[in-house]
Order: sequence, then C-alpha cells, then structure tokens
Amino acid sequence: MSNVSSLEELYADELKDLWSANDQMAKVLKKIAPKATHQKLKTILSNSQEGIGKHTEVLKGLIEGLDQKVKKEHCKGMQGLVEEATKHTIDDAPAKGPVLDAAIIAQYQRMTHYGITGFGTVAAFAGALKRSEDKKALDTAVAEIARGDELMSELAEAAINVQAAAKK
Repeated sequence: MSNVSSLEELYADELKDLWSANDQMAKVLKKIAPKATHQKLKTILSNSQEGIGKHTEVLKGLIEGLDQKVKKEHCKGMQGLVEEATKHTIDDAPAKGPVLDAAIIAQYQRMTHYGITGFGTVAAFAGALKRSEDKKALDTAVAEIARGDELMSELAEAAINVQAAAKK
C-alpha cells in the first residue's frame, strides 16, 4: 500500500488489492477444481470461477472510474490463503474422494470469507465517499460471494461431510 492520506486513496488501494486477491483465487481454483469428485462441488467451483471473473471486471471498472492507473496491487493476505489451499488440496492432499472434497470446501470457504470481508469493506468505503453506483455494484458482489459460500456450506453439511465422516 502506498502512502495513503485519504479515504479515496485507501479505497483505490483496497480495490487494487482485491483484484490481486481475485486473480490469485481464480488461479488456484483452476488447479483445485479438477480434483473434486462430487458433481455438485464441481459445478459450484465452476460457477465460482465465472463469478470471480465478473467481480474482477467490476473492480477494474471501479478503479478506472477513480481516474487511477488500472493495475493490481499484490495481495499478501490471499497469497497466504492460496499457499494453504495448495498445501491442503494438492501438495499434502487426502486421497481423491469425500475427504478431499471436504478439504476443498474448507479452503474455498477460507478464501471466500476473505473476499466477503474485502468487498464488504470497500462497499462501506464507497458508501462513505457517496459513490452510490460503486456501492451498489460492490454490495451485489458481496451478496453473490456470500451465496456461493452458503451453497458450499449446504453441500458440505448435507452430503460431503457426512460422506467423509463415513470414511474410516
């Protein structure tokens, strides 16, 4: 983060950070998604990747609307989450099946919660800055990300965790 002296500058920096976070999450999901075995999990992961792309375009448009150079700022927070996701679902992953699917959901949700928090924060900044169209777009993104998280929780609780628990 550069030397920030106003909420508008902080807002711009956070948007750039979220862009990086989105790109990192999208990249790791491309590696993780093929490892999923449950069909509904595969579908949610695919839809999520489409959503991440859509939200990245929103971020780029908002940055451009601030008359800022449209570039991302590396997100170290998501970098750590991606490293953990890689470790638990690829490098030291359980065998293919419901336990791996449960690990995929856990890592997905950790990254998703980071996104919900980040998008929610910039939505609040947009509101304070009286950028109502920005706030509306960001609130929509938060709702969509939260819905993906809810779908993962429902799938985990109704099927995958139950199946994983049955594995001995």
